[in-house]
Amino acid sequence: MRHARRRVVRRVTRLAAVGGLLLGATMVTHAVASEPRAPGAVPLSTAGEKASARPGDELVSRLGTSRTAGSWIAADGGTVVAVTDEKAAAQVRGAGAEPKMVDHSMDDLKSATRTLGSAPRVPGTAWAVDYRTNEVVVRGDRTVSADDWSELTEVADGIGGFVRMERSEGTFTTRLNGARPILSTAGRCSAGFNVTDGKRDFILTAGHCGPDGSVWFADDQAKQEVGTTVGGSFPGDDYSLIEYASGRAGEGAGVVAVGEGKGVRITGVADPTVGQRVFRSGSTSGLRDGEVTALNATVNYPEGTVSGLVESNVCAEPGDSGGPMFSEGIALGVTSGGSGDCRTGGTTYFQPVTKALAELDVRLIVAPGADGGAAKPSPAPSDAQGAVAPDTASPGSSTSVKGILPDPSTLVSRLADPRNVGPGLLVFGASLVALVASRWIRAEQDRKAYRRHYSATWG
Repeated sequence: MRHARRRVVRRVTRLAAVGGLLLGATMVTHAVASEPRAPGAVPLSTAGEKASARPGDELVSRLGTSRTAGSWIAADGGTVVAVTDEKAAAQVRGAGAEPKMVDHSMDDLKSATRTLGSAPRVPGTAWAVDYRTNEVVVRGDRTVSADDWSELTEVADGIGGFVRMERSEGTFTTRLNGARPILSTAGRCSAGFNVTDGKRDFILTAGHCGPDGSVWFADDQAKQEVGTTVGGSFPGDDYSLIEYASGRAGEGAGVVAVGEGKGVRITGVADPTVGQRVFRSGSTSGLRDGEVTALNATVNYPEGTVSGLVESNVCAEPGDSGGPMFSEGIALGVTSGGSGDCRTGGTTYFQPVTKALAELDVRLIVAPGADGGAAKPSPAPSDAQGAVAPDTASPGSSTSVKGILPDPSTLVSRLADPRNVGPGLLVFGASLVALVASRWIRAEQDRKAYRRHYSATWG
């Protein structure tokens, strides 16, 4: 009876080991076959091509910065280009856009911002070029003293009459927090967009959220680890990468949360356009919309100066930093900071996604289509601006939110990832060891039985 049980156990062990060998080999084969591809990722070159395809940008590039002063989207969705001479205006009309005659070229406007940038730094101030009024707008929040404001006004007066000075009620601050809250000892921030380098997945968020080495969690008790900050830039720029603890973003990586269990599929990346309607999602104030008012803005935060930002009239509040800005399913920026709130309004600044992707050498992870198949990228907002008015723009196609943050169990996440070679090798190796061990144990049992039999026979 005992021998029969042993035979059954040995057979089950051998079958399990052989099955494990086949499973491990299948997992390794599948991982190797899928490794070269980066499914669901938008190449950086795609973002660059979309950004350069905008009608206004093409005209400005062709006519030159001495004859133009920026472009924007009109209320009817058409393209408007600021020009400084009639010949340039005729060329703009010939291209199907609307010209607007202005006094100051882009060269003049950029020269003004360079002069402001070379003046003594005053925290609580910001400036950007307003294409539509052909002015450089300088803003100062309530923390700027009367003496500092007076000195900056003297600098502006020396530049010329196209620099407009404005005082702001709020305070220019970085906005910690966002669309999906992530927490560390550095503070509370937001998951922006998921990105990949082809081997590992990351969260793209604001750079001021925390220095390299900051560990992030999905809960305030530090039990569900999300990942660790592994690179970024702040001040100067305002972006950073958080590497997922599991190495993978998981299900729903191409979706951004907009509240009430809903999300928006992200299908592409581009640079925004002045006049474009945009949407921002944050954990404090939820989904909000507004308009891009300026590009290449400079903000003097208390922590340092950040340039190249997108200025908008979308409201934001502390708790929204790092959250995503998007339109028609196209990723545009991550929340940097601003002034005001969602009761009285204010100004909010965003780090452009395209520059962050280029500097960090990563690609945006996009969502699959509604049928689960690969989604075709939505047209960049600039591609549709000639036919779609800003008021008719939408965040993008909606879906339910699942698995924005990774499984807190790193081991389970890695074992469940079909792209990871390690689990397959582990299963294959363990099964091989089990098979060899079962054969050795059987051989030892046979030898002992043989000895017992002959010992009894020989007396």
